[in-house]
Amino acid sequence: MFFPIGDDQVHKGYRPIFSWIFIGLNVLIYLYQFSLGPAGQEFVYTFGCIPVEIENGQDYFTLFTCMFLHGSWMHLIGNMLYMYIFSDNIEASIGHVTFVIFYLLGGLAAGLCHIYFNPGSAIPAVGASGALSAVMGAYIVMFPKSNIKGYLFFFRISVPAFLFLGFWFYQQSSAGYQSLGDTSGGIAWWAHIGGFVFGVLAGFLFRVWFGVPGLRVEPAARGRGRRFP
Repeated sequence: MFFPIGDDQVHKGYRPIFSWIFIGLNVLIYLYQFSLGPAGQEFVYTFGCIPVEIENGQDYFTLFTCMFLHGSWMHLIGNMLYMYIFSDNIEASIGHVTFVIFYLLGGLAAGLCHIYFNPGSAIPAVGASGALSAVMGAYIVMFPKSNIKGYLFFFRISVPAFLFLGFWFYQQSSAGYQSLGDTSGGIAWWAHIGGFVFGVLAGFLFRVWFGVPGLRVEPAARGRGRRFP
């Protein structure tokens, strides 16, 4: 099993402020949720995305709040690791404001896709993975030649981003197809799929708007981002 720990992108001098803020928010909210004890379940049902409620025109705000909740420490840590690896590169390329809008819209697209393929479900969906899937979708388009660093058992290796993310998407798609008709809950595969597809489409737009190359991000200008020659 390959365990990713980082990538080889360079963005010296650039502070991915909102990537850090999102990580901090997710951690703080989970700490609060954990502190509630048994009442934490009610917190999840209040702010998690429940498909049947959205279909009935209720609690639309949960399409956004759900992406800041997590079901367990491992769920949180896994998502924050992927945010650490991928989000800073996207923010460095497109700028703070555009990144925030993209991240939230990616989470929204993921949530809507989950609802479409899980109609009538009363199980709350939570987690940042839908929005992060959008980030990963944009990454495979914007930085396909970069390498993802990590460990394969005890060996440290690097894997091309397009292979790592391509295989990841294949896994999600395969699991999503097998989950069709399953009402028992579990991993929101279709949120991952929908978020990733949204991110890929946005990534192509970002390459046009910001002229981002496929490898090596140098120091980005503040604000909207910088066109890299």
